[in-house]
Amino acid sequence: MAELSSPPECLQENKEDMLELNNDLESMIENAENISVQLTWMTYDMAVLRTSPELGVLMKTLEEACDRCTVAVYGERDQEPERDGRP
Repeated sequence: MAELSSPPECLQENKEDMLELNNDLESMIENAENISVQLTWMTYDMAVLRTSPELGVLMKTLEEACDRCTVAVYGERDQEPERDGRP
């Protein structure tokens, strides 16, 4: 019969395994929470656009106005500073 680890070694291995599992579980929960937040925002955006379809048109108009102002302030588009998330 195979010899078993001594009880203190076995307990130490169990504690390490539990800590690793807890860390993995915490990471999985955090990822699930992030996905939940993203889904909530997507649902909110969809509900807003469905109840007020003209909002999409207004947002496009606002983006175009912002681009015109940026060109007016910085001149040509290739001279303007780069903004996060926008071409």
